[in-house]
Amino acid sequence: MESTYTGNLISGEWPAPREGMILTHLLIVNDVERSLAFYRDILGATVVQERWPCVMRFLNGWLIINTGGGDPTDDKPTVTVEPPSDPNRLSGGLNIRVADVYATYEAWTARGAEFLAPPVEFPGEIRCYLRDPDGHLIEVGQKIGLPGM
Repeated sequence: MESTYTGNLISGEWPAPREGMILTHLLIVNDVERSLAFYRDILGATVVQERWPCVMRFLNGWLIINTGGGDPTDDKPTVTVEPPSDPNRLSGGLNIRVADVYATYEAWTARGAEFLAPPVEFPGEIRCYLRDPDGHLIEVGQKIGLPGM
């Protein structure tokens, strides 16, 4: 599952659009190397820059991975940056849509992913969840029941 986005970028290597916008997802972690290894080795992301911050191509999007800590900065004067304090309380997460949730579950489990439970079928979708090393919740889901499916 490698990145496939080749659209409107200044370079195919960086999340920097020629025009308009692209979406990146910022993850604040305790250990950049540990998270880099998880997203690269288990989920198949491609490392573009190793640190400060870590930049990764992931599927058809981008991950920016950095550590927290320190005082608020001039551009976010009331915000302290930190990884999740309780992995059982969700305020945001990654939602990955796949063509075959069972194949993804098997492949990532074989690489060391620890899912909360095997895929479960609900009306309209099949999904399962795992956490990254800092507790960020990742939903892996497959839409079912659409015409042609």
